[in-house]
Amino acid sequence: MSAALAPLRRLLGELAPIGARMRDSARLMAGLPSYEAYLAHARAAHPDREPMSYAQFVRDRQDARYGAGGKGGFRCC
Repeated sequence: MSAALAPLRRLLGELAPIGARMRDSARLMAGLPSYEAYLAHARAAHPDREPMSYAQFVRDRQDARYGAGGKGGFRCC
């Protein structure tokens, strides 16, 4: 039975990178950049600082997009 599933597994393996790009695109449209890209940047550019956790990263990006602490919310520009 696993031999019959081999072509399907191969196809799914080939489609995985496309799915990852679609996921990243959807996150960018929602204002949430890649956490993995942030970690790579933080380690390369700021090795002396502890990177934000995923939860902190999400909150930081939401605050940057929508305004934090009542400093505004919706902005057109």
